[in-house]
Amino acid sequence: MIKFGCVKSPNIYLDNNSTTPMDERVLESMLPFFRYNFGNSASNHHFGKTIKKEVENAREKIGEIIGSSPNEIILTSGATESINLALKGLAFNSGEKRHIITVQTEHKAVLDSCKYLQTIGFEIDYLGVDSLGMIDLSYLKSIIRDDTLVVSVMCANNETGVIQNIKEIGEIVRNSNALFMSDATQAIGKLKINAEENFIDIMCYSAHKFYGPKGIGALYLNRSRINKNMLTPQIHGGGHENGLRSGTSNVPLIIGFAKACEISNLEFPQNQDEIIIMRDYLESELLKIKGVQINGSKIYRLNNTTNISFENIDANVLIGQLNSISISNGSACNSSVFEPSHVLMAMGISKERAYGSVRFSLGKFNSMDEIEISLKMIHKILNNTYHA
Repeated sequence: MIKFGCVKSPNIYLDNNSTTPMDERVLESMLPFFRYNFGNSASNHHFGKTIKKEVENAREKIGEIIGSSPNEIILTSGATESINLALKGLAFNSGEKRHIITVQTEHKAVLDSCKYLQTIGFEIDYLGVDSLGMIDLSYLKSIIRDDTLVVSVMCANNETGVIQNIKEIGEIVRNSNALFMSDATQAIGKLKINAEENFIDIMCYSAHKFYGPKGIGALYLNRSRINKNMLTPQIHGGGHENGLRSGTSNVPLIIGFAKACEISNLEFPQNQDEIIIMRDYLESELLKIKGVQINGSKIYRLNNTTNISFENIDANVLIGQLNSISISNGSACNSSVFEPSHVLMAMGISKERAYGSVRFSLGKFNSMDEIEISLKMIHKILNNTYHA
């Protein structure tokens, strides 16, 4: 594995789907834009124009990771803002199209936006999933209507890592009169995904999921299918980002985002090969424990993710006792809510099993030594629990 560093903490960090440590090369690329190249990219003087050129070069790299053109990329504060801008922006300018289709296992940014749109008169269909977390494509096809505005299906699930058949979904939607949106936040940096080849009209992603900075993301809009007049801006005040997202450009973060994309494009294959070896070893050892089960598809999922349920164990108790090892009981956005995962419940998993489920999500800075230490600690906690 290519081990250009990040600052290592005493913790063993196995929660990379919530956020990743920043690659030091990303940080180094950003520092000059805090210290010296601090100009406002919207300023009309030479300094501002120089910075604007840097931003546009970065936009090109941010688009390259999904095979898009720079003019198809709107820079935002992250995937949550991108999702809100896409769904609400389309909805507020939708005319007679008042129907939206999404999936019960989507991230809360999609689900909560859709719930809000329901309160102002939109009709939302929430697709169910099977026990592996996959949607029924024939059912999806059957419920698309003439007034369907957009179908929103995430590429890879943040809790289980389950990957939907995005290309086939895209073809179904493309053959209708609707638009296809995909939250690709967990996919970028872990999968090679080309927006146009998968018939995606709208895509959302964030830098901090693949070793870039927090607070910066992108909204891809397929210009052959969508023009800016089809979206109502959600932030007004200057007409930045082609009139869709006002606000002074956060230049250092944009530069860091581009660097993270560049590194991912170069190092993706080797990193993923190493990560899957660690993930498979972790899984094989945990499955030797009585009552342990994998949640979701074992075939169609991200190489770095395993969601596992422990029998008669409360996930919050296990996480609390691990101390120096960071794992998760679901989405970081829901970590303060003590209720079973909506993703696992939608898959038909019992409440008891859902409460005993944890997510391990590995990254390129993890090592096999860390996996061994984690396994020993988990075995020790389980032995103490079962024999208490």
